[in-house]
Amino acid sequence: MGHNDSSYANAPLEYQSETGRLNILGFWIFLGAEIVLFSTLFATYFVLHGRTAGGVLPAELFDMKLVLIMTFLLLVSSFTCGIAVHEMRRGSTKGVVIWTILTLLLGAGFVGFELFEFFHYVHEGASIHTSAYWSAFFVLLGTHGLHVSIGIFWITGILFQIKKRGLTPQTAAKIFISSLYWHFLDVVWIFIFTAVYLIGLGGLL
Repeated sequence: MGHNDSSYANAPLEYQSETGRLNILGFWIFLGAEIVLFSTLFATYFVLHGRTAGGVLPAELFDMKLVLIMTFLLLVSSFTCGIAVHEMRRGSTKGVVIWTILTLLLGAGFVGFELFEFFHYVHEGASIHTSAYWSAFFVLLGTHGLHVSIGIFWITGILFQIKKRGLTPQTAAKIFISSLYWHFLDVVWIFIFTAVYLIGLGGLL
C-alpha cells in the first residue's frame, strides 16, 4: 500500500504513493463530516440568536478591533500554509519547515487572542451558562478554537516527522492533508466573522 506507483511519477509528491492518495481521499470524506458538524453548530446559533435572557448583549461586548486582529492572523496563516505546500512541491524541506512554523505561530496567536476574548466576556458577565445565546456562541467558537489548537499540535508532529524522514510521498501527503484542514478552519472563521460578529454588532459594519 505504501509503494510508489510509477504511473504517478509525474504527479505532485503527495500523490505519488498509494497510501498518500488514499489518505487524501479519506480526509476529504472527513472534511465532509466536519462541514456537517459546523453546519449544525451554525444552525443552532441562528436559532438561539437574540435569546440573551435579558442579559448582556453581544453588541455591548464585541470588540471589532480584537476580532479583526484574530481574522488577520488566521488569514495570513492560511497564506503561509499555502506557501509551505508550494515549498514542499519544490522539494525544499527548509522552506516547508520555515513557512509551517510561521503558520503555527500565527495560529497560536489566534488561539491566544480568542482565549483573551473569552476570559473578557466571562469577566463582563457573559459565560456559557448565562443564556441560550451565549451557550451557542461559546460552543460554536470554542469548537473552532479547539480545532485550531488540535491542528497546531498535529502539524507540529508532522514537522518532527519531516525533520526525521525528510520529504517523502508519505510526509508530503501529511503536509497536504494538514493544509486542507487549516484552510477549512480559515473558511469556517470567515463564516463566524460574518454570521456572529457582524450580525452581532447589528450589521453596522
